[in-house]
Amino acid sequence: MRIDRYLNECGICSRKEAAIAAKRGGVTVNGVPEKSVARHIDPETDRVCYLGREIAYRRFTYIMLNKPAGYVSATDDKSLPYVTELLSPELRRMGLFPVGRLDRDTVGLMILTNNGLLSHTLLSPKHHVEKVYRAGFRDRLSGAAEEVFAEGLKLLDGTLCKPAKIVCDPDRMGGLITLTEGKYHQIKRMLEAMDNQVVSLERVSFAGIPLDPLLDRGEWRPLTGEEEALLHRAAEETRAP
Repeated sequence: MRIDRYLNECGICSRKEAAIAAKRGGVTVNGVPEKSVARHIDPETDRVCYLGREIAYRRFTYIMLNKPAGYVSATDDKSLPYVTELLSPELRRMGLFPVGRLDRDTVGLMILTNNGLLSHTLLSPKHHVEKVYRAGFRDRLSGAAEEVFAEGLKLLDGTLCKPAKIVCDPDRMGGLITLTEGKYHQIKRMLEAMDNQVVSLERVSFAGIPLDPLLDRGEWRPLTGEEEALLHRAAEETRAP
């Protein structure tokens, strides 16, 4: 791998910035200044420093974000603020993107990565990765709601949802909803099919990874090693035969 690509994929700088730094003696490989960023290195064994800072190579990066309302999940919608704007410049240079989408007014857990294959696997309709949401409702749910969800609710347009799970709050004005699919505005449409309406929606878990309660809205942190393992395990366990 070329040095400039290495530094760029690590989110440290652009390739042009890497070349400028190298000419000024700001890039070393195994302790030796390297003037040409076109040189190929082994990312697994060579030690690269940029402006005195050792840069550890990671092929993929995984971030947990507590999405605030008003942000869209797309990375290319310039008409509204999008979730990657909440990340540091270093992370934005890595080309991170959301694993799945949340509506503009839905808040809570989002996973962002640059691992396209894993993201595709987790979101494939052939898979059934669990996503858990806390929802608030306009009206009190009937006593049959749990059974209706478990059987697979039919939306107003005739679309049939896969069986889902709802654990209602004692007053039945909200609850935890677990889905294994991701139809467009699914929970809102499910409640509309029950002559009700969602008034608040927060994703609190994805693939067994809970939203970190220490993250305020708009804050993010890298996934832990255990959380990364959960993502990979979910992809493996839900592979279609």
